[in-house]
Amino acid sequence: MEVKVKVTRNYQVTIPVEVREFLGIRVGSYIRFVIDPSMGRVYIEKAVTERKRLRLGRKLDPSEIDEIIERGIAKCMK
Repeated sequence: MEVKVKVTRNYQVTIPVEVREFLGIRVGSYIRFVIDPSMGRVYIEKAVTERKRLRLGRKLDPSEIDEIIERGIAKCMK
């Protein structure tokens, strides 16, 4: 698939809907450009920078939060 866009005078472009849907880009998403000088190409990817959220449907007390943090740290240290 090929999609053309016009560059504005501020060097901005609008990401076409086909590309947004394909990459799963929405408002607040980050994208990154990967430059391949050997092929003379630039690739666009959705950047994974979003943090995972814990939704329990209830408020956590500080001891539960500390326990979750400790488990996360232990998991990262493996």
